[in-house]
Amino acid sequence: MNDMIKMVVVLTVLSSVAGGVLAAVNKGTASQIEAQQLTFVKGPAIMSILEGSTNNPIEDRFKILDGDAETSFFVGEIGGKANTIAFEAFGKGFGGDIGVMVGINMDDDKLVGAAVTVHSETPGLGANAKDKPDLAVQFQGLSVTDPVSVTKDGGKINAISGATITSRAVCDAVGNALTAYQKMKPQLQQEIQKFGK
Repeated sequence: MNDMIKMVVVLTVLSSVAGGVLAAVNKGTASQIEAQQLTFVKGPAIMSILEGSTNNPIEDRFKILDGDAETSFFVGEIGGKANTIAFEAFGKGFGGDIGVMVGINMDDDKLVGAAVTVHSETPGLGANAKDKPDLAVQFQGLSVTDPVSVTKDGGKINAISGATITSRAVCDAVGNALTAYQKMKPQLQQEIQKFGK
């Protein structure tokens, strides 16, 4: 019985030490991970959506806490005015979550663009949502109050051939972004005023 108690104590101590080390490593590398994501994953999508910005949208960003989720917003100064934001939302695809960066002009509440950031979709089919701009370009000019769905579901967005589930997931992600935008618009307007001065 004493051996059993010793084993439990040793395992508890080892588990606690391992957990502490993992937590410290996670905390210590969080900023490096974020920098890598901004450079290689989100950055290209942000820069394509906010093309023509006279500022650096990746540097000009802020975060808003909505419930338990914290969202990063990237500010684009276009035409001398900081009035465009980009942020990421997610939809459930065939292979898992699909991340979509969505850009919105806050003056007219219209989408300036959308771009897939992350996915685990089938190469040559669903992966085309990121590799080919045919799907994403269809979101440009939509109002934040417009419903977003594929034509098979009664919407205006043409699905990628052979990848309807992926196309629906991208639409869901854009729809989720529009809902979040409308909910947080007062906070966004306060934050965006700090830029472009």
